[in-house]
Amino acid sequence: MIWVDWIAIISTILLIIAVLLQSSDDNIQDAFSGEKSELFKNKKIRGMELFLTRASIILSILMVVSVILSNNLR
Repeated sequence: MIWVDWIAIISTILLIIAVLLQSSDDNIQDAFSGEKSELFKNKKIRGMELFLTRASIILSILMVVSVILSNNLR
């Protein structure tokens, strides 16, 4: 394995952890009934939620780039 493969594996594991740590305020019943439709409201996120959101974006970009590089280097 080359170093790009290791970056892809580590970024994938960290991305899974970052997504699992994010909290969800939505209920699945509200999605189908349409009662509490706050899906498109602008809510400002702060603190740990902001960090996890940014980390998941950065890790997903890093994962995609490293997988593409890994396939092209072989």
